[in-house]
Amino acid sequence: MAGRRSASRAGLSLVLLLAALVGCGGRAAPDTADADVRQLLQRRATAVLDRDEAGFRATGDAAAAVTGFANLRDVPLASWSYRLTGLHRSGDSATATAELRYRIEGYDAAPVSADRALRLTRAAGAWHIASDEPAGKAADQLWDQGPVTAVRGEHSLVLGVGQPRERLRSFADLADHAVPAVSDAWDTGWARHVVVLVPKSLEAMAGLLGAPASGYRGIAAVTIGEVGEANPGSPRPETGGGSAKAPADRIIVNPDAYGVLGDFGKQVVLTHETTHVATRARTTGATPLWLSEGYADWVGYRSGGRAPRRVAPELERAVSGGHVPAALPDDADFGFSADAARLARAYEGGWMACRLIADHWGEVRLNDFYRAVGEHRERAGAVEGALRDVLHTTPQEFTELWRQYLEGQLG
Repeated sequence: MAGRRSASRAGLSLVLLLAALVGCGGRAAPDTADADVRQLLQRRATAVLDRDEAGFRATGDAAAAVTGFANLRDVPLASWSYRLTGLHRSGDSATATAELRYRIEGYDAAPVSADRALRLTRAAGAWHIASDEPAGKAADQLWDQGPVTAVRGEHSLVLGVGQPRERLRSFADLADHAVPAVSDAWDTGWARHVVVLVPKSLEAMAGLLGAPASGYRGIAAVTIGEVGEANPGSPRPETGGGSAKAPADRIIVNPDAYGVLGDFGKQVVLTHETTHVATRARTTGATPLWLSEGYADWVGYRSGGRAPRRVAPELERAVSGGHVPAALPDDADFGFSADAARLARAYEGGWMACRLIADHWGEVRLNDFYRAVGEHRERAGAVEGALRDVLHTTPQEFTELWRQYLEGQLG
């Protein structure tokens, strides 16, 4: 009997050993984290579009989910999706990177892309989003900064954070005036509506641009396109601030600098920036800043009836003192590192050049000139070719005529 028990124990031990060996040598259970997180992101995207707060909360930690949904609640979205680009798991925690793509309903011709960093936790076998933030040096989205308030105008959508609704309404009124004014000057096909973002502060504005706040101090507004490239507004008290495709332009306001402007200056800022939206599809790497910024200022001041001396005080001071610029402003003159007077003269010089073309050749030719420059394949030869083909002049003749115009208008 004892021998049989020993043999049985030996047999049982052998079976257990074989089972253990088979377990060690077999395939491990597959890690489904990647697929699970993709499904989680899809559920969150669906909840955002469906305005499903319960569904949104089910995808994240309670407090973060409540805040995230509240921040987005007022944003009119036509699409919202995530593409998982990276996942690093450590037990029941994980970090992920994803590309967020979204469109604002009625305004964006194509999705805006934003890189996101997500922190994930797993409980009871299910993954949840603990945080969803800009990845690395990526710019903020407006809802990253707090609950968004939306105000609709006839030609505009104003989205703000930390701003009273009545102030956002004032931006919508200004934008609604700017859009027809721009369309009257630039009738080449554009959407004829704008999205204006009004953050809480200069620092928040810089967050939307993914740039240091110091670079935008005194800048009333900027316009950005789908790749985050900014056309800066002028730092002068009177004014505000490409690619071939422009699916989603945004005018971003610096509430600190904008708030000190008078009513006329505020309108010029919004009209200037709206001009950048309208002309972006015709503004390329071949377009010099004196033309893009000068044209935007020309539209901004076109119906204001202001004399050149009032619009171009820095340039008037230089010309009156006998210092007539020898050449049109170059791109470096528009840099934020330039002193304020030099920067102002650059904008004023560009404005006067566009005003000269409109006065001497007509507004139609000015628009034709702008388009011809942007259609050139590269910067070299773009202005020269447009001067020759549209205005039938040369760079030397045009520069001399511009210098004479400055003396006549400002001297």
